[in-house]
Amino acid sequence: MATEERNSCINIDRINNCDHYCYLPRLSRFGFIKNYKGDFELKTFRVIMAKKWFVIHTYSGYENKVKTVLEERIKSFGKEDQFAEILVPTETVVELVKGERVTTTRKFFPGYILVNMELNDETWHIVRNTPKVTGFIPPTGSRPAPIPDEEVAEIMHQISEGTLRPKPKVSFEKGDTIHIIDGPFVNFNGIVAEVKPDKGRLKVLVSIFGRETPLELEFLQVKKS
Repeated sequence: MATEERNSCINIDRINNCDHYCYLPRLSRFGFIKNYKGDFELKTFRVIMAKKWFVIHTYSGYENKVKTVLEERIKSFGKEDQFAEILVPTETVVELVKGERVTTTRKFFPGYILVNMELNDETWHIVRNTPKVTGFIPPTGSRPAPIPDEEVAEIMHQISEGTLRPKPKVSFEKGDTIHIIDGPFVNFNGIVAEVKPDKGRLKVLVSIFGRETPLELEFLQVKKS
């Protein structure tokens, strides 16, 4: 075995999510075996660390620009195999503009992007030195921690739900004072008595001829006063 490879084996406890050579008895501590052929003697293997999702803080409003520049940097450094997806989490929202339903996208984590990557010194510097990136979360000074799998699943679910079923741009709560902007009761004011977020509708109490009258309206038909 070459000296540098043997040294890698000796220093395997210092592994930092990158490719190293090591002896089989220590492999289970760090990852998976790639291209193993042979017995349990002094064969060498590459440890392949699983990619994890990390949160990157950016200048607000520059999330898409950071994504584009980071993709270019990854390619220029030849590290495509150590990065997977770069995600700017967005959802589809709908609002009423001059009587027309307008659908747009909205970032639900402004100032943040998610990067699926293997974390090591090289990949850390590629991300950290990208213009308009302020750092990993947790910030510089402690080792960045990946997002737990259950949180990743929840984010992906939010993105999927927002794409398949556009959300109203404004949310409402019971007791909110609203102004009706569409429909036969336009320009009336009312109080939200019930919110039905799964249906995108509200039950609103409106004073008509001096009597409190319940109306069921779509989120898009009202605005907060």
